[in-house]
Amino acid sequence: MKNLSHFYINGQWVFPEKANDFIVENPSNERQIGIISLGSSVDVDKAVTAARNAFNQYGHSSREERIALLEKLLSAYMNRYDEMAQAISQEMGAPIDFATAAQADCGRGHIQTALDALKDFEFEHTSGNATITHEPIGVCGFITPWNWPINQIVCKVAPALATGCTVVLKPSEIAPLSAHVFAKIVDDAGYPAGTFNLVNGDGMGVGSAISSHQDIDMVSFTGSTRAGSLISKAAADTVKRVALELGGKSPNIIFDDVDLEAMVTKGVVGCMENTGQSCNAPTRMLVQESVYDEAVKIATRVANDIKIDSADKSGNHIGPLVSKAHFDKVQSMIKEAIESGATLSAGGLGKPEGFELGHFTKPTVFSNVNNKMNIAQEEVFGPVLVIIPFKDEQEAITLANDSPYGLAAYINTPDETKASRVARKMRAGMVRINWASHHYTSPFGGYKQSGNGREWGVYGFDDYLEVKATSR
Repeated sequence: MKNLSHFYINGQWVFPEKANDFIVENPSNERQIGIISLGSSVDVDKAVTAARNAFNQYGHSSREERIALLEKLLSAYMNRYDEMAQAISQEMGAPIDFATAAQADCGRGHIQTALDALKDFEFEHTSGNATITHEPIGVCGFITPWNWPINQIVCKVAPALATGCTVVLKPSEIAPLSAHVFAKIVDDAGYPAGTFNLVNGDGMGVGSAISSHQDIDMVSFTGSTRAGSLISKAAADTVKRVALELGGKSPNIIFDDVDLEAMVTKGVVGCMENTGQSCNAPTRMLVQESVYDEAVKIATRVANDIKIDSADKSGNHIGPLVSKAHFDKVQSMIKEAIESGATLSAGGLGKPEGFELGHFTKPTVFSNVNNKMNIAQEEVFGPVLVIIPFKDEQEAITLANDSPYGLAAYINTPDETKASRVARKMRAGMVRINWASHHYTSPFGGYKQSGNGREWGVYGFDDYLEVKATSR
């Protein structure tokens, strides 16, 4: 079992002010794999002081200096790439092949994209009689989740460091191994002491201290909408900038002119990927009535064919949910959906056969769902798909937008004119037509209760910059 009880503050590994042990579990087998210490406001104060002192110099560093450091960061990341993939797989249950190809690649992708954006970013321009300058906002507090752990760390840290900010990071206490590896990567790259700081802890302790800290200039949080609301309230007294990337219940519209087998299959697999633990997962499949029954048959077959296995095994399968508490939450939502009258077409309650240990759950599909049911409105964050019929294009648009969330939307039709027309009417931050990829250079974020601000690429720079007008 790894002892990771120390924090990374001011360029050094230090022990917390007061030990408060927390056990890290492997969700595939429920074995203890690590121990961290949950920090306190005192530890946050030390990290913020280090970040503030570092900002006095790093905030005035040149573009060339920051480019050189990002290049070293990318090289250091690639040197520990396999270590990162292993950490992610062990801490949150991503199958090792998926952790290597997708999860760990996010760190590489976001560093490279921030580096590319920094080389061409216009930090100063003229408007009328004023020089408009984009300057680093200062000390940034980051609170990140467990589901795509290094993705959410690096898509915040890379643009912050690129723009000249300094950082205090609180990763998820459930999945802290990858953050520990990343702190070693930052140290390997030779960033100035205090530029990047890591403090482990829970939301009530370290998260609240970061959100309300008077010397933190902005907070970026990824997680649940409920927690995002609390962070905004905690930050209000200091009027700091708050960026939120929150929940989703993304619609996947399938018109009757598609290759139904292909598009329904992509929809089911996309929903179940990462064991459904993705904020932008296409969890509401909206299917045109004329092909609805056939779509349900295809979705049921595909879900039943999805393989489940331990995260340490190579192969194309899904792993466990991240924790016992999360498993219980997903099970309770499946139970409620059954009781509400939704038709259980695949999966259901309990663990898959042969998986007594580990937080494994069955890929589940509900049909005969209406958009008012809780299972169609609430984010499950598990491998649970609902299939809802629609009559025509207008009803598809209405159903898709009938959600408190607006993170992503998926549109499937070979009719490019129709696809563009529907895309323009989606109240969502990201729209994917016929499963086009979402590149690291594209903005990531949503409308409504899915949050505010945008991450990824050059669009991720804005939250870390202040705008100054100097008139002459």
